Order: sequence, then structure tokens, then C-alpha cells
Amino acid sequence: MEKSGQKFEPVIGLEVHVQLNTKSKIFCMDPVMYGAEPNTLVSPVSLAHPGTLPVLNKEVVNKAIKLGLAMNCNIARRMYFDRKNYFYPDSPKGYQLTQDKTPICKDGGVKLLVGGNEIFISLDKIHMEEDAGKSIHVDGADYSQIDLNRAGTPLLEVVTNPCMSNPEEVAAFLNYLRRLVRYLDISDANMEEGSLRCDANVSIKPVGSEKLGNKVEIKNMNSVRNVQKAIKSEIKRQEKLILSGENIISETRLYDLDKDQTRSMRTKEALNDYRYFPEPDISEVELSEEYIKDIQRQMPVLPEEKEKEFINKYGISESNASIICEDRELVELYESLINEGAEPKSASNWLVGPIKGFINQSDSKVKLKNLNPVFLSSLIEISEAGKVNQHIATKEILPEVILNGNDPVKLAKDKGLLIEKNADELNLWVTEAISNYPDKVKAWKNGKKGLSKFFMGEVMKASKGKADPKQTLTIIEEQLNNL
Repeated sequence: MEKSGQKFEPVIGLEVHVQLNTKSKIFCMDPVMYGAEPNTLVSPVSLAHPGTLPVLNKEVVNKAIKLGLAMNCNIARRMYFDRKNYFYPDSPKGYQLTQDKTPICKDGGVKLLVGGNEIFISLDKIHMEEDAGKSIHVDGADYSQIDLNRAGTPLLEVVTNPCMSNPEEVAAFLNYLRRLVRYLDISDANMEEGSLRCDANVSIKPVGSEKLGNKVEIKNMNSVRNVQKAIKSEIKRQEKLILSGENIISETRLYDLDKDQTRSMRTKEALNDYRYFPEPDISEVELSEEYIKDIQRQMPVLPEEKEKEFINKYGISESNASIICEDRELVELYESLINEGAEPKSASNWLVGPIKGFINQSDSKVKLKNLNPVFLSSLIEISEAGKVNQHIATKEILPEVILNGNDPVKLAKDKGLLIEKNADELNLWVTEAISNYPDKVKAWKNGKKGLSKFFMGEVMKASKGKADPKQTLTIIEEQLNNL
């Protein structure tokens, strides 16, 4: 960017908290659930009652290793937890259990394509920690309420190096991370529900300078789009201050969506003194090489590799491949459809279109893994072969297949939904349609050949969608030409 002859470049780093989808919390058996009644998912451990001891949830470690391997990190063989000491009402213990000195994952990074250019987002670390409770601020009241359901929920904090230079790169990384953790069944990564939370560290410096400017941490961003907007707003603010001769204060700022600007929350001290020290009640964790390799063997092919495979092997579109690879269950269903004989391109169109669309719109809790690939592939086959009308296939037969597990071929036969190819029957429907609209017949004779589609529509109404389209169109034009 350039103003008044001076050029600046932004420097951006992220701290992303990924809430894990484990059944229980990181150090106790309290269930993890979004939307429960306040303070119902708690226990003496998560409430920090005297004498209680934490026990590390093994599944949290496994999910951390998965993410670290997927992002090319070095996995620590020995690690421990630290107490991060601070006081806040939603932290019952007066400290947070985290990993300061020995994160489970170090270094690493990912290559991404942004605006046609390949970039590398390098990571500093990924570490395990527990979440705090939630302060609920009551409008008009001089007090806040505390919900401790979230206290002790397992988190992975993904910390990048300050290596991004614009909001588009930030968005690409967040979208990549969100897809990855969903695909690996690590988190549902729903930013609106708080299971993916992002803080951005933003500074600017003169182009070519090695010295970084004072960084500002931005919070309160609940979507990727808002992260982009907040960063753009903060870059403009910092640039304006520097050009007017003012200094950038190192502070934490909140993003105000309504005003599209950041506002000061608190000033950072030169060095945060959380008085970290090793947690004495949790033994040092040791990971063997074989343990890590065993987790690696269980990992699926990563989504970007699957995407390439589907494009190259089956010739499907990049957009379809990208959508399918957003969800591992979609990938597995797609491969099952192909194994059952569905034509790959048709199967991909059905999967990202009617099938996914119906499930997203359905009030029922339909699970992709519970769908019958045999019946779905049969439906795709009879639809693509022209044995049933496309509209009928998607609107009448598909819901029965998904919700009730009905055989589409039997259903089409029993309900009389199969395409009618009998020439005598088709001739009767066409004759009736033509005789009902003599004025349109005259217009067709005078050159408005597009009216053939109108007559086609009338035949489809009369036949309830059962008339074979190609055969019907041929008969329509034959009858009109013979008048």
C-alpha cells in the first residue's frame, strides 16, 4: 500500500483456538456439549474444588498429533503442562492449564494457493490447553453471570508465525484449517458457536524494512469474513497514525462490526507476567515413535490429495471435488457410489447438488454415513438413463430413499413414475395439448418455433412428468408439421 509517497506492508500472525469435539473435557469426565443449560456440565474437577486432581484425556493428545502431522509439524516426544496464572471470574482455578515451554507440535506449515500464487504459511506451534468458562453480560445490569459449562473444554491453539501480508492470505489459511479439522474429525470448527476462534496480530512496516512494528492484537471476530474486515480496518488505522507522526500502541483491540473499526480493549504490558510453572499434578507425557506412527497409519488421505485424485482419476470439476472434500463422510459416500457402479461425474453432480441440498434443508438429523449407496446409485442410474424425470427423481424419489430407505426402482414402478415411451400414449397427450391451443399452433406455423417447449410443458403436466422428453418433442414437431 502507498500513501503520501510512503509504502507500507502489513505483517500478520494468527492465534487460532480450535475446540475439540471430544465427548469429555481435557482433564475430567464432564461432557462437552454446546447449548446446554448454564452450569450443568460441571464437576468438582472443573469447578476447582480443593483436593481434586486432573487426569489427561488421551483423545485430546491423539487429535493434537493428527493435526500436527497433517500440518507438517515436529511432534514432541516429551512434554508437560504449565499453569498460566491470572485471575478472572470465569477461571475457577485462578490459572489455566496450557503448554508454554513444551508444546506438543512445533514448527511446520502449509502451502496454499492465493490469487494464483503459492504461499507458505509457517507455524510456530500447536499446543493443548483448557478453555475458560463464559462471562454473560446482562444488558442494563451492573453485574455479569458466569457459565462454567465450557471450563475445561479441550482446545488446540494453532499459532502461526507473522508471515501473512494481507487479509486474503489470512482467509485462505482459516478456510484451510477449518476444512482440515472437520475432515480429520478434530472439531466442527463452527465460528458462530465458538468452536473456532481467531485472534489476529497485526502490524505494518515500511516496505523492505526488517524491523517489525508494534503489533496490535484483534479479538471479537466470529467469521472469516469479519476477520478479513477487521484486519483491513486495523491496517488503515495504523497507517493513518504513522503518517500523522503518531506511534502505534501495543494493545488488544476489539472489532466493532457495526462501525467497521477496531476499538481499544486493554494496553499490553511490555512482557506478560503469567508466572508460568510446570503443573505438578500431571505427570510428564512421553510419546513413543511407534505411538505416533500408529496414529499416522490411521489418518485418511488429506483433503487436498483426495481433491487432486478425484479430478485426475474421474474427471470431475474442481468445484465439485472441492465441495466433496470438505467433508470426509461426503468423500466416503462418493467413493461408495462409484463402487456401486454410479458414473463418477453424474455421482459428483448428484452428491453436491440434490443429495447434499436435501440433507442441508431437512429438519431431520440425517447422517451421510447412514445413507444407502446401493439405492442412491440406482436412483442416479435411472435418472441419468432417462427412465424417470429429473424433477421427479430429485423431488419425489430422493426424499423417500434418504428418509425411509426405499428402493428407488421399486418405488418408481409402484407409483407409476417411470418415463412413458409408448408412442400411442405419447401421441394422445400431444394431440390433446395441440388441440387445446389453436392460437399457439398458428403462431408456431408463423415461425415461433420456441412454442414447441410450451407444448412440451403441457404434455408433461398431462403425463405428470412421465413422458419421455426427446420422444415427445419429436412427436410434437411431427404433428405440428402435419397440420
